[in-house]
Order: sequence, then C-alpha cells, then structure tokens
Amino acid sequence: MAKARQRLTKRVYQNQARILREQLVQLQVELKKMPFKVLLILTGPEGAGRGSLLNTLAEWLDPRGVETFSYHAPTDNELAHPHQWRFWRSLPGIGRIGLYAGSWYTETLREEARTERAHRHVAEDAERIRDFEKLLAAGGTLIVKVWLDLSKEAQGRRLRTLRADPATAWRVTEEDWHHHRIYDRLAETARLIRAKTDRPGARWHLIDAGDERARDLAVGRLLLTQVRSQQKRMARLMRPARRHAVKPVRPSGLQRLRALPLDQELSEKDYDSLREKWLGRLNRAVRAALGAGRSIVFAFEGWDAAGKGGAIRRLTSAIDPRDYSVIPVAKPTEEEKHAHYLWRFWRDIPRNGRMAVFDRSWYGRVLVERLEGFCREDEWRRAFGEINAFERELTGHGTIVLKYWLHVSHAEQLRRFREREATPHKQHKMNAEDWRNRRKRAAYEIAVGDMLALTEQANAPWHLVPADNKRFARLEVLRSASRQIEAVLAQ
Repeated sequence: MAKARQRLTKRVYQNQARILREQLVQLQVELKKMPFKVLLILTGPEGAGRGSLLNTLAEWLDPRGVETFSYHAPTDNELAHPHQWRFWRSLPGIGRIGLYAGSWYTETLREEARTERAHRHVAEDAERIRDFEKLLAAGGTLIVKVWLDLSKEAQGRRLRTLRADPATAWRVTEEDWHHHRIYDRLAETARLIRAKTDRPGARWHLIDAGDERARDLAVGRLLLTQVRSQQKRMARLMRPARRHAVKPVRPSGLQRLRALPLDQELSEKDYDSLREKWLGRLNRAVRAALGAGRSIVFAFEGWDAAGKGGAIRRLTSAIDPRDYSVIPVAKPTEEEKHAHYLWRFWRDIPRNGRMAVFDRSWYGRVLVERLEGFCREDEWRRAFGEINAFERELTGHGTIVLKYWLHVSHAEQLRRFREREATPHKQHKMNAEDWRNRRKRAAYEIAVGDMLALTEQANAPWHLVPADNKRFARLEVLRSASRQIEAVLAQ
C-alpha cells in the first residue's frame, strides 16, 4: 500500500527540500567514483505529476551527471531493430543518473490503454522486462522504480483543475480523459506488471502523489537511500577474489572441441572450383533474407592466426558492400568500460534488411575476460545466461545469428606465428600478447569448451570449423552460412 498522504506547508517543504538538495548533490559527487549507474524510473497514472517531479529533480541535481529519457511510440528505425535496442542505446554511463519519465513499461501500458489485451500478453511483456532488469541489476546497475499512486477521484479532480485554468488547459488531452475513463482496467494491468517485475535489484516503490510537495521529497529521499545502500553492496562485491585453477563448467564442450578433426585437406584446384558455387549460393541466400526484411549477424571467434580475417573477406566478397558492416572488436574504450559489456554490441546490431559481421564478439566475456581476470567469477558465470538471452532477443525479432569458432592445432598456430614474424607485411599482426595467450592455451581450451556447451542454442548454433587448412575453413564458412540462412528462411 502507498504511504498515508502528507500535507506539507510551503515553508516546511522549502526547509526540507534545501537539506535534501544539498545531500543529493553531494551524493552525485560521490557517485562519480562508484562503479555503478542509477536508473530512476517514474511511472503512474496520468495526472500523477511525472513532468513536474522531473522538473523538481532537475533543479535539485547537478545536470552534468544526469540524463533524462522519455520514450514515445517507437519510430520506424526502432521497429526495424530488436525490441530492447532503443533501451540499451540510451543507458547512462557508470557514475551517472538516468531519469526515466517513460521506460520499457511505457509501451505495455500504452498498448493496454489502446486495446484491452489478455493477461497472458501483459505477462509476456512483464517477463521480458524482468529478464532485462535482472541482467542490468546483476551487472551493478541500481534500478529504482517508482509508481506514483493517485486515486481515480484525485486524478479526476486534478484533470478538471488543469482544464479550468486557461494557462494549463492545454496540458489536458483527450487521451488523458480516456485514461481516466478506463482507470480501473489500467490500474489492474499496472498491479499485474508490478507484481511480476518486483524482484531483488529492481523493486517497486509506491509513493502517494496526492500532495506534490510530499511526493517530491519522498522520491528524492528514496533515491538518496537507495544509492547509499547500493554503494555498500558494491563495496562488498568489489573485494579482490582469489584466483583459482581453470576448471571446466561443463566438460562436454571441451570434448567436442578436442574431437574436431583438424586433418582436413582441400587442394587449391578443388577450392577454386567449389568457391564460386558456394559464393553464389550464399549471395542468393543473403539477398533473400535481406529482401524479406530479415537482419543477419555473424560472430567470428577463434584462435589467434586461425584465419578469421581471411574467412570474413571471402564471406563478404559474396555480399553487396552496401548491405553489410564489419565490426572489428578490440579492447573496450574508456566509454565502453563505463557501460554494461553488452552495450557496445547492441549499438552495432543491424536494422532489418542489413547484415553485420563481428570480428570477435560478446564472447570475450567468457574467454579473455574470464581468464585474464577482467571480470569477477560471478560475472563470467552469469554471462552464459545473459548471452543466451541476448541472442534469443535477436532471433525472436527475426535476426539470423551465425556463430563460428575457427580451430587450429597447437603446431599449426606456431607455424603461422613464425611465418608472420618472418614476413614484413604480416609482422604488424604479431605482438607479445599473442605469445602470452598461446602459453595459456590449455586454460583457453577449457573456456572455449564451456562457451560451446553453455551457449549452444537451436536458433543460434555454433559452427566449429577445422582451420589447419585455410582453404577448407573458408569454404566451410561459406557452406554452413548458406545452409543455415536457407534453413531459417524455410521455417
């Protein structure tokens, strides 16, 4: 239940607001040094005062550390991407506060206002939202969700008061009156959504919006206490973890990797005769997919010197350059370090009718970041499920996801390393990190095996490519890509 309504005099409000404002600004100074971001989500019935509350918070907070978001009906470009795309792109960075007058809840509530939907559809939306918030919260994001509680009677009085004043009459629209007429239905939908999305890390807080002054103070104090609590939780999490020997989480993946036959042979003559056939077939498959409004995402992983670059060049030679982008993934930038690890990949997810090729991908989280200590154990273990959910969001939208691991033997990798060092135009490809990674090959094999076993999905399967023979590997990429795209289009 919402707290009992409070009535504050202007003088009491101003005195309390002055103290709270000082505390919030000081909190922002401290937040800049904290390893998390804050999302304050404000929602509630029409007339609850989200706009005026946002104006108050804008006055209290230092604008240099705040971003405000308000989502309306999705644009054509947003509809051409997976549902979560527009939300991921607008997340604030670490140490900042995002104020959401509209959020991932907006469209569900707006759709309910347009047409009465079955509870199962609302529940499906809520499930998707819950998974999204769970992922953000697990990554350290503080999510503070506020439902501004306003009774139907209070809503009606507020709308009539605004309409009666010529200076504010423009604020009341026919849509507002429609929401008032179906208040009970919308309130039931809101209760269902809150019940299904109220979870640790993303709790709902009901605040009485009947008294605007008390409402503003309550939200400001809630923000203050929630950030301070999160600061204590993160301090416990950030304690250095002990390093342990790398052990398989699921050994079946390592067994699959080691069972891959690497002694494949393909002569140059046979490769030349087959290459054009499969390039043509891939071209037709890609054109059919893009022409049908499907997007395609390739993710290439593999050992250093396994031939990912060459395979990508042959792959893209079959595609119109205007239809695809190649995204080389390197170490995260400072901006990317201040965001969730999936954020930089969401930015490059293609719209319908386009293709993106990732030269290394989001799997760095469970490979290099796991083994080099760039994330905690709980983070890389959790990442398997997060990546699966990410890819399901893509395939659920209609995106065709193709994932490749190019596998070379220890001996063949050594031969290629030495060849690169001896070839002037290839020397730039080698550095000390390549040799260091090679010395850790046994540990990396375990991590690759876990990746294969724990992220294999029916709609996003792994293609393991024997790559000791470069010609065989390149042809196998063309063949498997053509077949998977054709199979998806035939469903």
